[in-house]
Amino acid sequence: MISPNLQTRLSSIARSVSSGGSHLNISFEFFPPKSEEMELSLWNSIRRLEGLNPSFVSVTYGAGGSTRERTHRTVKRILDETSLKPAAHLTCVEASRAEVDEVIREYWAAGVRHIVALRGDPPTGLQDGQYTPRADGYQNATELTAAIKRIGDFEVSVGVYPEKHPQSPSLDFDLDVLRQKVDAGATRGISQFFFEPETYLRFRDAVADAGIEIELTPGIMPVTNFKGLKRMAAACEANVPGWLAELFDGLDDDAETRKLLASAVAVEQVLELEREGVENFHFYTLNRAELVYSICRVLGVKAVSA
Repeated sequence: MISPNLQTRLSSIARSVSSGGSHLNISFEFFPPKSEEMELSLWNSIRRLEGLNPSFVSVTYGAGGSTRERTHRTVKRILDETSLKPAAHLTCVEASRAEVDEVIREYWAAGVRHIVALRGDPPTGLQDGQYTPRADGYQNATELTAAIKRIGDFEVSVGVYPEKHPQSPSLDFDLDVLRQKVDAGATRGISQFFFEPETYLRFRDAVADAGIEIELTPGIMPVTNFKGLKRMAAACEANVPGWLAELFDGLDDDAETRKLLASAVAVEQVLELEREGVENFHFYTLNRAELVYSICRVLGVKAVSA
């Protein structure tokens, strides 16, 4: 049963933002489908969210380049069949420099002008928690960023971790790496998901204090499957606060309330960040449109008329 208090809270939030409209810049992340059923779900989601006029949509690239062809095909179809601006994820693992350069040139030829450059998580190559790059490949996202900019005048986004990269020795080390990425040509940092706004704001302030000039965009992960969230959070060492666990406790068989909770948490998160001057938000959709669409509506982001 849905709590009336939750319904009241969402209605109150919606009224507070509806009068002035929305000044938020939004973007969405999708992943390439593995089956015909997933393909249908993805494209239903893309069509549903297209009208919200996002700044861009990103398409992920699987571990070890395992989705290379599917990523390229999805990005190409977005270019050909929608008004959206796709940003193609690209990693440097399990591929030579020549192979990666070929992918970059293919994207440029297809009309892609935005790449999300990531080191990536290979299916092999991690020993004792340490990443082992391929000898003839790009060693990291900094080298990959430089290669992308050398081949074409792409916009390049990179990943950032407000709670520190799980394989990094310190946040200061992460900041040094981010500075190198900016020097190589990166212009935007898209964050790993988090749930405490203060976590992102501390990171934003640390970047500014370090004198690093780059646009930062927080990554927002609306969650309805709490067990799945804990698995994802464990992989990237993102903190899952106790209050969030308590919210979802006992709701395994109550999908409707979980969706409403997810909306409330994400909306509150965005509004608190907006009060601190944040205007750009990247939503991890998990290829499902309805939850993200409803969150954007509550935030005052409405579909653009054709």
